[in-house]
Amino acid sequence: MPSPVSTPTAERTREAVPARPPAPVRRLPRGGADWVSLAWFLLPALVLFCVFVLAPIAVAVYTGFFTWGGIGPMDDFAGFGNYTRLFGDEVFLGDLGRGLYLIVLSVTVQLPFALLTAVLLNQRLRGRAVYRTLFFAPYILSEVVTAVLFTMIFLPGAGMADHLAGLLGLEGLRGRWLADPSTVMPTLFTVMVWKYFGFHMMLFLAGLQGIPAEILEAASLDGAGAWQRFRHVTLPLLGPTIRISVFLSIIGSIQLFDLVWVMTAGGPNHSSETMAIAMFQFGFKRYQVGYASAISVVLFMISLVFSLLYQRYVLRRDLSGAVTTGGGR
Repeated sequence: MPSPVSTPTAERTREAVPARPPAPVRRLPRGGADWVSLAWFLLPALVLFCVFVLAPIAVAVYTGFFTWGGIGPMDDFAGFGNYTRLFGDEVFLGDLGRGLYLIVLSVTVQLPFALLTAVLLNQRLRGRAVYRTLFFAPYILSEVVTAVLFTMIFLPGAGMADHLAGLLGLEGLRGRWLADPSTVMPTLFTVMVWKYFGFHMMLFLAGLQGIPAEILEAASLDGAGAWQRFRHVTLPLLGPTIRISVFLSIIGSIQLFDLVWVMTAGGPNHSSETMAIAMFQFGFKRYQVGYASAISVVLFMISLVFSLLYQRYVLRRDLSGAVTTGGGR
């Protein structure tokens, strides 16, 4: 195809109209661009957090100042009356005591048992993968399924627990597991250990496998025995994992609901009731929503204050350096 002929008129036109330089690209300052990107990615999560977390908390705090049955307008302002009633209620104070009971047993029995199991399964043991799976499997089950299963096991007269008690000569325990105030909390704690110790065991196993083998070998060459290596090398290096496990165990004990509700509903005679059970009972069974909201606020404040103090004084060393600015700056 022949090239177009350049005429004098076209030449003069190109000389009269100079080429327009490209428009400069407007760029945000580096800091501004970072903040825009951060806001863009955080906005959906912040909206969901406000709608499903902050808004219900605000509603519960507001409702806790009223005597309200859940239907109709909230026009009976009670001030701090619900909270005064709360801390004067012996049953609620008992709920606090039972929560403390579960916390103490979880920290002193469940976690050491999980740590011991993790140490054993961290050794070169035939079939250890099978044992790990078996011990972790109960954690995969839902709380409701676990509660139904153990309700059948502790069924008076026909349950496996009664048959086993008869074989072991523990006739005094037959039929009393979940029906006697003196045995119901230890029985529930046994179910808790079966359900949750596998989770803590896996945490400890992950921490143990993160300890360099060279350190243990060096300690062994220096003459340290098995207990000395565990006491002076393994435990200190496992400290962050232990502290996280303790935190999760305490928070879970404070907020325990599903297992207790399905197995005992807080009975007999409130002897297995927790704060979460009391909140549900008053809110959805007795239609005292204002009082139940006050219980939920107290439960939330206990969890929040504990979490902040634990993070400030226990996890401070573990979290130092974990938060960095964008781009490593």
